[in-house]
Amino acid sequence: MRPRRVLVTGVARPLGAQVAAALAADPDIEAVVGVDTVSPETVDPQVDLGRTRFVRADIRHPLIAKVISTTEIDTVLHLNVIATPLGAGGRTAMKETNVIGTMQLLAACQKARSVTKLVVKSTTSIYGSSPRDPALFTEDTEPRALPTAGYAKDAVEVEGYVRGFGRRRPDIAVTVLRFTNILGPQVDSPLARYLDLPVVPTVLGFDPRIQLLHSEDALAVLMRAARADHAGTFNVAGDGVLLLSQAIRRAGRPGLPVPFPAIGVLGGAARRLRLVDFSAEQLDLLAHGRAVDTTRLTTVFGYRPRYSTVETFDAFVRARELRFTVDKELVSRIEHGLLGSLRHRRLVGPS
Repeated sequence: MRPRRVLVTGVARPLGAQVAAALAADPDIEAVVGVDTVSPETVDPQVDLGRTRFVRADIRHPLIAKVISTTEIDTVLHLNVIATPLGAGGRTAMKETNVIGTMQLLAACQKARSVTKLVVKSTTSIYGSSPRDPALFTEDTEPRALPTAGYAKDAVEVEGYVRGFGRRRPDIAVTVLRFTNILGPQVDSPLARYLDLPVVPTVLGFDPRIQLLHSEDALAVLMRAARADHAGTFNVAGDGVLLLSQAIRRAGRPGLPVPFPAIGVLGGAARRLRLVDFSAEQLDLLAHGRAVDTTRLTTVFGYRPRYSTVETFDAFVRARELRFTVDKELVSRIEHGLLGSLRHRRLVGPS
């Protein structure tokens, strides 16, 4: 069943805004409602949502049920699962938005008889990153150990609540899309900021595989999920993998190998300097990497990404103009932040 009235959460972020604008441009869709706690224009004054009706609402509050019922929404795209604590106002606010917000949204959808389709943006981070991982994770592969903190843990909880919702409302087509790291011209993610650093720290003795998805493919997958029924869970990633060392060379960046015990200290310094908002599970990714199987995406969902992992990365490098001379002032800030963290660690001892 094609959508008539669509709700998109997280429209103040680039991907949510792009999805809402693309849906609003479809003449077969009667209405598009975009929800977020802040207006998209305050984040990006040049954003254009077309005929999307923006509603300032917090999905953590029961008000979202009224929004769905009064606008007679039939299709819900839940894109407001946040990966960065700094962008969310802290880890507590991030968890509340991701987990409590999802619970409230699902409760609202469960009560609304008009809802026939739910699409949830999830992440391949739920598989974790460890030296014992399989070469490729399929959608049915159980992780060696469930994530214990951060965005990945939130995603595991979110998917658990979504599965419960699917059992309670089997009449609703539920699609869960596990996206790998998305890169694109407008993407502001931990990985993008990490690769923007003038000197890229790596874990000494490790060269992980990374898998990427172009933002255009992410948009295309979400639009396909909204326009047709593709119930199920799907890994979403570009073909192939890229070694981190290869990515750093292709970006024209110098790498800085750091012993594994010190990588957490470096990550803390980068967060305090607001350079990179890397969580613990993202730091594990820099050591062990991760790759997923996308057979179900192509054979069942019916979509093959236009960009491979390598093509996605090269397009990112061109768009961000990463090949430039090292910024000595920024390097000095990083050095001072790292030295300060190391001195503090020696004074107070390990936590």
